[in-house]
Amino acid sequence: MPVYLPLSLDFEARHIVLSTWIDHMPFGYDIVAAIRPRLIVELGTYSGLSFFTFCQAVQEHGIESTAYAVDTWEGDEHTGAYDEEIFSKVRDHAREHYRGFTYLLRMRFDDAVAQYDDESIELLHIDGLHTYQAVKHDFDTWYPKLAPGGILLFHDIEARLPDYGVRNLWDELQQQHDTFTFRHGYGLGVLRKPGGRSLTELEQLLFEGNDETSERLRRLYVHLSKSHEAVRRDKRLRKELELRQAQDQG
Repeated sequence: MPVYLPLSLDFEARHIVLSTWIDHMPFGYDIVAAIRPRLIVELGTYSGLSFFTFCQAVQEHGIESTAYAVDTWEGDEHTGAYDEEIFSKVRDHAREHYRGFTYLLRMRFDDAVAQYDDESIELLHIDGLHTYQAVKHDFDTWYPKLAPGGILLFHDIEARLPDYGVRNLWDELQQQHDTFTFRHGYGLGVLRKPGGRSLTELEQLLFEGNDETSERLRRLYVHLSKSHEAVRRDKRLRKELELRQAQDQG
């Protein structure tokens, strides 16, 4: 693999919550920094881990971008009902750190789609209801909104859970589109719409690399995910130790 230095090496997430998306934070940060999308739309935000990873990359790399999170924040048949506190925390974090370029659209995906011009979204993340029918509908409905050269992310493509159909749709899309598959965690699919701008260095590795290059890229992002988690764990332990020492001295 050519020398590639991911910008997420120095990434320190401001927003950490319990989420299976945590395995893909370094890549989420790097793809935003690489393609510098002017319009980001996320379908299914829940507690905001992926969305705020994108937003932090926008802010830290001076990208002129607008980011929309679309979610009812009510939950669905897979997640169960959401507590209202989840939306409140996402709203407060957005206001505190990313006011001016982030917008939370509390509505259904089908109600939001008309707000976007065709071929306008440069980064689209689909992470809603995970039945095959639902995720295929989301793809078919929103793909026309993706700009030529735009990137579409699918979460949970490796999840083998009852009534989850993302994996089945991803198998179909790989036959028809330029794609890349991250298999660690619950999996993340990366799809690029034809046309548009020239490929960035990261996109060349994703979509033009050979089998060896692809596997090395996968290993890199597995390593980055584990490395970031180790750093976070070390900080947690240090804080706990400092707290215990303070209590003992008190």
